[in-house]
Amino acid sequence: MIFKRVGDGRPYPDHHLGPRDWADVPPRQVRLDELVTTKDTLRLDLLLDEDSTFYGDLFAHVVSWKGDLYLEDGLHRALRAALHQRAVLHARVLQMDDQ
Repeated sequence: MIFKRVGDGRPYPDHHLGPRDWADVPPRQVRLDELVTTKDTLRLDLLLDEDSTFYGDLFAHVVSWKGDLYLEDGLHRALRAALHQRAVLHARVLQMDDQ
């Protein structure tokens, strides 16, 4: 199993961070098997959108909420890591557990 769970949607409240705001969140390593996806499909039209991390941020965006790590943006990076048989992904992790 690659991910902890494949989800469809964001169960956490809106964090109001734009793509540039994520740069203030320090990156760290996250195990793929600890991630819950917020998308159940990889859509090329969204992947190539200018707000996607595909062109901008080098790190995936993850939200920590109620004990789970939700992969908000960077599904393509996580899948690429899995295909290269890597167990970890570098991601910016926003802590929302205390908010």
